[in-house]
Amino acid sequence: MFLSAGALVLLSPLLGAVALAVKLDSKGPVFFRQRRVGRGGKEFTCLKFRSMRNGADDAVHKANFRRWLNGETETVVVKDVGDSRITRVGPFLRATNLDELPQLLNVFRGEMSLVGPRPAIDYEVEMYGPQHFQRLAVKPGMTGLWQVDNHRPGSFEGMVKMDLYYIGRRSLLMDTKLILLTVPRLLGMKRRG
Repeated sequence: MFLSAGALVLLSPLLGAVALAVKLDSKGPVFFRQRRVGRGGKEFTCLKFRSMRNGADDAVHKANFRRWLNGETETVVVKDVGDSRITRVGPFLRATNLDELPQLLNVFRGEMSLVGPRPAIDYEVEMYGPQHFQRLAVKPGMTGLWQVDNHRPGSFEGMVKMDLYYIGRRSLLMDTKLILLTVPRLLGMKRRG
């Protein structure tokens, strides 16, 4: 909580600049709010800077997640190219992961951690098999083992395997290492899932 509070203060000029860019770019709210599933299946509202047009349909993502879960595709992220739902600043926000920074508020509120499994969307959890619920044993994170893996994209089962590896071995040292590994991914403008 203290780290997230410090980061929010330190990054406040950047957060303000991104918020202004989102507001000037397209009509709608600055933040995108979405129901996510956290530790123990508890739902919370996950915050991001909005990178899609206001009111964009999530049916495309939902269908792509189902294909990913079933092993029919290697990525859950729908490509931005040619996607009319994406705003003009959206590709940049997504490539740099600046859209994820409001999740520091989720960390501050105790709903997320800096490190942990990717936060699941409620409709994703509805598609889970029994073995997949184990990834909800800890708080979801802004970054994690799967998010910084250099071999991505990969399968849904591969992500779950990495999440369970992290859950079974997590420590302050591992979390610190994963946070440090996240920095070059941000600077290299590589999209997380």
